[in-house]
Amino acid sequence: MPVIHMRIDNRLIHGQATASWLGYLQPDLLLVVNDKVARDPILSQLYSRALKARNLQTTLYYQVQKPLFSNIPPDIKTLVLEIEKALEYLKTEKGQKERIMIIARFPADALALIEQGVTPQEIIVGNQVIIGGTRPVKINRFIWVTPGQAEIYRAIAAKGFPLQMKIMPSDKGEDFLKLLAARGL
Repeated sequence: MPVIHMRIDNRLIHGQATASWLGYLQPDLLLVVNDKVARDPILSQLYSRALKARNLQTTLYYQVQKPLFSNIPPDIKTLVLEIEKALEYLKTEKGQKERIMIIARFPADALALIEQGVTPQEIIVGNQVIIGGTRPVKINRFIWVTPGQAEIYRAIAAKGFPLQMKIMPSDKGEDFLKLLAARGL
């Protein structure tokens, strides 16, 4: 499966980070994967149309974000799918021919894809903000991780996928498991 990049980021598609990675990677498809988001008609529409907003010059959003979105390929498409639907798509003839960037909302989403045969060329841990009702540990100013999530990250790495922490493509990558260990996770 031609997954050139997987990003674990519970903010999903958001401004500077997404625009920078899309401009850097130049994928054909941005695939957002999370069951809850895909099943929510409002959220799935919002995220599937987020990149098209860069073409709406009359909105304040576009005027503020224009420089950030200027390097995104004009014909990139976005799909928001449940894990099973994403796996089905990746196995199609069309899915096999595209350069795909996946944004998995949570580490569990990424692990589920990997366990079903998805083999991304790289996995980057991006923003993981605090989710209400959890007791996460602060890794840095962008990433908070619960002990349960730390176990999932280790399971991903145990399957042969090194995890790097990078917010932007130009950042120097850091070994994410070492960052977890340094925080007692």
